[in-house]
Amino acid sequence: MRDLHRLIEAVQRNCDIADARHARDMTMCVYLLQMREFYRWEHGIALAAPIDRAELGRWLAAREKHWAALEDAEYAPLPVADGEFGPFEVFAINRALLPHGLLYGGGIGRFGKPHFFLGRLARRERRDALELRVAGCEYARDMGGVTAALQDGVIVLREEVLARWLWEKFELWGMRRSEGALGAALEHYGFASDPQAALARMTAQEGETLVLHEMGEARAGDLLGTDWDDLLASLSDRRAEIVARAVRDNLADCLVTLPALVERGPPASLHFFFANFEGMREALFPELRAAYRCWRERGDARAVLRAAAEGASRWGEVAAGLLEQFRTHPQEAGAALARLAQDRPGAQRASAALRPAECGAQPPAAAPLRNPSP
Repeated sequence: MRDLHRLIEAVQRNCDIADARHARDMTMCVYLLQMREFYRWEHGIALAAPIDRAELGRWLAAREKHWAALEDAEYAPLPVADGEFGPFEVFAINRALLPHGLLYGGGIGRFGKPHFFLGRLARRERRDALELRVAGCEYARDMGGVTAALQDGVIVLREEVLARWLWEKFELWGMRRSEGALGAALEHYGFASDPQAALARMTAQEGETLVLHEMGEARAGDLLGTDWDDLLASLSDRRAEIVARAVRDNLADCLVTLPALVERGPPASLHFFFANFEGMREALFPELRAAYRCWRERGDARAVLRAAAEGASRWGEVAAGLLEQFRTHPQEAGAALARLAQDRPGAQRASAALRPAECGAQPPAAAPLRNPSP
């Protein structure tokens, strides 16, 4: 593509502006981990190669100085096909770039942080009514890139970001060697004998798990409508946003991800799903963790299906109730989410849920959700 270098520079500048404005939003631990990974990407350092700590420190100081100069800068238009487009005109930009084997992404993530990237288009395919676009090598990106996202009927999977994220998890696990879901997943993929080959297998298979989640997001979006995005945009309290996103994530996973993982059968993916089932998602839905324990102890996944079916009904009703609250009393939506986190709908039943005698029970039929799509 002619003048590709100009496009790369413009996208990277917008990435740097986004990082300059939002890097301080992270905890120090997350910030340092993401900066180390970003340093590897920018310098082309292999995942398993050691990093010169002195060089990393100098780069970090220089990067923070660079960000300080950009913090008040405006996002710039992108030069594409003899014209210019705003950085969030994703559809128009990709209409020009896809024929050249390039893929662009731009959108708003958690806590209002914009995310941008430009990379090589590895492949395109249909998934039901959705299109899947997979990015390979990336030429411009922000720190802490999003591994997968759904936008306007298109699922974008970023394989390079996913591989780096998985390797980071492997490295952190190696420091503790704790037993649990992540250790079980890594064992299934064979990280002990050949980490690089295992990473390639894991990236391919767990990329599919991320695609399933985004398909679940699409199903949840059909049920909840665009008002859910308005609800998210209205939240000024971060904890409220975390709760809202956890509700929708649980709904998406109960609708699509978990039933599909059980049906397809590879135990590694189910282990890996529960290795990442944590934080607010788990706090709201402890029964699902209990179902995983039943599966590990007895090898019977019906407990997971049972919990997913109950969760699809529950989280659909909870999300619909939050939307109704938002529509009638929008100023009280944040308080309603705070109460939800405090009450934790499943916590009262968690100790009794899925007792050993019930682990192999047949899953009930999922109750219909409100406002099903036609």
